[in-house]
Amino acid sequence: MSKSEAGQVSPIVELARRDPAAAATQLRIVTARNPADAGAHRMLGRLLRQLGRDEEAARAEMDAVRAAAHDPRMITIAQALLANDLPAAEAGLRQRLAAQPTDVAAIRMMAELAGRIGRYKDAESLLRRAIELAPSFTAARANLAIVLYKQNRFAEAGEVLEQVLAQDPANTSSRNLLAATLGRIGDYDEAIAIYGELAQSFPDHAKLWMSYGHLLKTVGRLEESIAAYRRALAVEPHLGEVWWSLANLKTVTFSDADIAAMEAALNSEVSTEDAFHLHFALGKAWGDRKSAADSFRHYVAGNDLRSRELAYDPDTTTRQVDRVIEVLTPEFLEQRLGAGDHTPDPIFILGLPRAGSTLLEQILSSHSAVEGTMELPDIPAIAMREAKAAAGGDPRDWPGAVAEMPAERFAVLGAEFLERTRIQRKTGKAFYIDKLPNNWSYAGLIHLILPNARIIDARRNPMDCCFSNFRQHFAKGQAFTYALDHIGRYYADYVRAMDHYDRVLPGRIHRVIHERLLDDPEGEVRAMLGYLGLPFEEACLEFHRNTRAVRTASSEQVRRPINRDGMGQWEPYAQWLGPLREALGDLVTTYADRPSDPPK
Repeated sequence: MSKSEAGQVSPIVELARRDPAAAATQLRIVTARNPADAGAHRMLGRLLRQLGRDEEAARAEMDAVRAAAHDPRMITIAQALLANDLPAAEAGLRQRLAAQPTDVAAIRMMAELAGRIGRYKDAESLLRRAIELAPSFTAARANLAIVLYKQNRFAEAGEVLEQVLAQDPANTSSRNLLAATLGRIGDYDEAIAIYGELAQSFPDHAKLWMSYGHLLKTVGRLEESIAAYRRALAVEPHLGEVWWSLANLKTVTFSDADIAAMEAALNSEVSTEDAFHLHFALGKAWGDRKSAADSFRHYVAGNDLRSRELAYDPDTTTRQVDRVIEVLTPEFLEQRLGAGDHTPDPIFILGLPRAGSTLLEQILSSHSAVEGTMELPDIPAIAMREAKAAAGGDPRDWPGAVAEMPAERFAVLGAEFLERTRIQRKTGKAFYIDKLPNNWSYAGLIHLILPNARIIDARRNPMDCCFSNFRQHFAKGQAFTYALDHIGRYYADYVRAMDHYDRVLPGRIHRVIHERLLDDPEGEVRAMLGYLGLPFEEACLEFHRNTRAVRTASSEQVRRPINRDGMGQWEPYAQWLGPLREALGDLVTTYADRPSDPPK
């Protein structure tokens, strides 16, 4: 307790040391006379915990929170937070906590401030401190679950949410977050059950119906997914993300009435987020009708809105590839040969989004020895954390971080990846897939920390691949996809990195050319399984019969046999794709000449 807090109840402090029960009795008198005395409530809560009277302690702790919430100074701080005046809120909170360091309401507000500026580790520490001081502070526990979820620590978030719901079973927002969390760790049946119950309880909650639709789509319940999306639109016709979710199924054809509804929504006052989703959906709608000019107009508008919001700088990717080439020399790699965790279980499928990685995952996960999971965030998280902790502190400079790293650290990081992803493994199969496309940026790190893991590079014709990205709105990440020249430069940097690995680690990465897979499925599948050291199984060619859940935009496409529907879709738009061609340079013409496997 601080001096100021002790001063409020100073006669009781000494009594509390000698006789906690008597002090608690005195504090009950104090709080009855002055229910706004938050310090007295807090001290009473601590003494009751000490005496083992947990239920009474919980009531005292919550009385302290309520008293603090009605404090005029705390109201002023809350108003600053509401107005997003973070400097004023922070100054007020620091002053408050200097005087009353155990004020859990103020600690929770400081955690909210930290979370708003992306300092999730600080927010986590603050919330854990609040819960330590007031174990019954359910709101702080619920906030901790959110912070863990935002750090991609889904298993931990789920455990905290179970604690929240044990204290408050009717907590709707926590049930909603639990469903999202279960979806992220692959417990789809339970997640869908929760969403279904919530949707019935709150039939006019459009975003709840949308989330329900997302999970139904993931497990292949397409008609139910569409019905959930349509139910959301019946509640909020202007909700752009739902229109885009329908478009993103790739199998839905919009009616005249749908197009009119989307155009009307754009002509009304909608948020920027709704607007760019509507533009992407209309781009798809007009493209299906072979109206390339109208389609491209909407794609440009949607991409422009998203690009301004994300402010991607293509030079950052170029610099990262430069660093890979500079640091990961043959000599560097030879000196670290044998480091890392030698577990062979992970299979990484990487490349650009929209390059066929979901198809490869579906093929391989149809094998009896291979489990498909999803796009896992763990390699980038490890890479950025290590880079931030290194001398330069640049979160993208993982090559600089590994250059300083002791050899034994590689095995630690490999083991960490295996442990972090263990929750994604549901079947006991020998191998499992991480198909996050962006892992191409970290292929060298994967090699160093998991030298026996397999790496597959999914590559597609640059014009098809890049234009498919331009037409795709991604829920998060992929900031490079919202300008034609940015996409072209990103593709070129990706090829430059893969060419480097072909030179310094020949044979380490297996390349699958998408068009060759379409031409000769069995030959390419046999080659891929050979690289993995697995026998051929006919089920891999019957991948479309696989009922596993698929989270990506290609979920419905991989539930069909191999087809060429995606080839040449850029051609009707060719007259507007000059910036893309220029950024790609000779890759447009040399793509077909590149071998499917790197030199041995």
